[in-house]
Amino acid sequence: MRVYDVMTRDVTAVTKDETVGNVLKIMASQLLSGVPVVTEDMYVIGFVSESDIIKAVVPSYFSLLQSTSFIPDMNQFLRNAVLIKDKPISEYMTRPPVVVNENAMLIHVADMMIRHDAKTIPVVDDQGRLVGIVSRTNILKTAMEGVL
Repeated sequence: MRVYDVMTRDVTAVTKDETVGNVLKIMASQLLSGVPVVTEDMYVIGFVSESDIIKAVVPSYFSLLQSTSFIPDMNQFLRNAVLIKDKPISEYMTRPPVVVNENAMLIHVADMMIRHDAKTIPVVDDQGRLVGIVSRTNILKTAMEGVL
């Protein structure tokens, strides 16, 4: 089975100049954990996830979670979030993005998701333009239907 068989085609994407605040509003309103960052011609130049933004707000958050002495400071979190909300998403997106061609085998994508700890991967055509996304849910749903 190939990616184009299971990918989501109706995709939300943002440009690199979109603000962090607006990207978060888009993600929240559409229940997305991340979105591709594209050029005007729909070439994928990055990807931004909730984790990328959390790391920007509290850079040492993930390493501190490993420590038993970590006590979250919500006031610090809120102050830092306000500081980045008007900055361009390009400052926080992951680049180069992990992308997959629409003709790739689904098992290859599942392997990529595991290796890159990705919930969603942008899908591109042979020219490198965004044509969809594939998520862990897409793959699991297909597996549960016994189609793989």
